[in-house]
Amino acid sequence: MLHRLLLLPLAPALIVEGRWVRAHTPRLPEPEGARAGVCGDGPDLRLLIIGDSAAAGVGAPTQDQALAGQVSRKLSDHYRVHWHLEALTGRRVDDYLPPNGPLPDFDPDVILISIGVNDVTSSMSAKQWLTKVGQWLERLRDRYQPALILFTDVPPMDHFPALPQPLRWYLGKRAREFNNGLGPLLRGMRDVVRVSVLFENDPAVMASDGFHPGPEGYRVWANEVLTLVRSRLGDEPAASTGVT
Repeated sequence: MLHRLLLLPLAPALIVEGRWVRAHTPRLPEPEGARAGVCGDGPDLRLLIIGDSAAAGVGAPTQDQALAGQVSRKLSDHYRVHWHLEALTGRRVDDYLPPNGPLPDFDPDVILISIGVNDVTSSMSAKQWLTKVGQWLERLRDRYQPALILFTDVPPMDHFPALPQPLRWYLGKRAREFNNGLGPLLRGMRDVVRVSVLFENDPAVMASDGFHPGPEGYRVWANEVLTLVRSRLGDEPAASTGVT
């Protein structure tokens, strides 16, 4: 309650700045290119990438330079990767809960999630978001029984160049509140691992809108995904790995 009272004097400025950002931030399209494919040699690994505009690759000129393309290509050095992209700009966690968001007809070993930025900019509280994330993860686990779910942290929005102050500070604070609850939420889920990417701290890896990763940002993200998949699954992604 106290922090809400402290924010009251800033409310008019936050509203004005939010409208300004929506009016003046370039709206980049989702990149063209395939949203499913097979690449590489080795043991089969089925990868589902799901979530919001970052998962969809906004900020890269093609899917090959976006998250799906870079992750699948790096994994293809070790596996025969069957990948599927299920993501759209503007998606929130509610879009993947009933009655919304029918899940794709796919059988992944690994699920890579990017969600949260659009929830941070909404009126949803961190507590509500975490409850819904828990429900979504249970739905994914029940539906697919994957070997591994990689849940990407909400990016540090106080480093987004497109956001003016104090809106940048406020959304950064909200993003940290969301992330701070992920540890307790995921602690008992041995098949769910957080992905922390720090590319937003470097404007050089951001897209021209100052709000999404550029190709270099997606490269950093893909490297982190590769490290986690290899450390958790090794060369037998669909076999028993001790991850339950």
